[in-house]
Amino acid sequence: MRVAYRMLGSVADAEDMVQEAFIRWMRVDRAEVREPEAFLRRTLTRLCLDQLKSARRQRETYVGPWLPDPVVEEDEVEDVTLPLMLVLERLSPLERAAFLLHDVFGLGFEEVAETIQRDPAACRQLAARARSHVRDARPRFQMERQRSLALAEAFFAASRSGDMKALGSMLAADVSSHADGGGKRPAATEPILGFDAVMSQYERVAAWLRENGSELVRVGFINGLPGFISLEADGELQTTALEIEDGKIAAIYVVRNPDKLRHLH
Repeated sequence: MRVAYRMLGSVADAEDMVQEAFIRWMRVDRAEVREPEAFLRRTLTRLCLDQLKSARRQRETYVGPWLPDPVVEEDEVEDVTLPLMLVLERLSPLERAAFLLHDVFGLGFEEVAETIQRDPAACRQLAARARSHVRDARPRFQMERQRSLALAEAFFAASRSGDMKALGSMLAADVSSHADGGGKRPAATEPILGFDAVMSQYERVAAWLRENGSELVRVGFINGLPGFISLEADGELQTTALEIEDGKIAAIYVVRNPDKLRHLH
């Protein structure tokens, strides 16, 4: 699941690919398989590469910003955070596979080459190209776990109560807000950029929420970033993940598309 989800950014698609890999494993002559783990990883990666090609076509018609399905964990996951997954989206499927298999999962280039059916030199090149894109998405400032979760809780409280002074004190000057409604729930269809624009957005949101309500379900790490799950006035869940730099919120990622939240119920 870790390989498939990081390749695809979709929990449902990752589960489908793992199931398909399992079906192929059940059909194979075990006597022919020297290394079951390598066989399964190779099968799964190739299935994901095929899936990525069709997913890219679907994303061309996606309404508003696309964000990966939120995966909520108790502890920070540092290998592939949400900003890094967004950078991976801009890579070619082969660059993405080479980078994940080598740099994240620690496979040698010989095995990467066998898996994606390219020679080792080409795989080195693919991973190097991916690395140059990925460099800026690596977290530069680590914040202590409890402090980052406390900031997420404080953000929920200020954004729902309309305490704009408290909210403003948490935001970086160049903060951005990204909301994925997938055309199924109201959400901004473009990222909102800059302190003033984000503050103005949350002022409007808070006024509406004070009348209609929003309930905190839990705080935790969403795709490696501190954040929270909330139950909104329409009875649907929503996740909010916060990218923190130098103690301030640099980016806000909100997933509202119900198709991407089903696994959290």
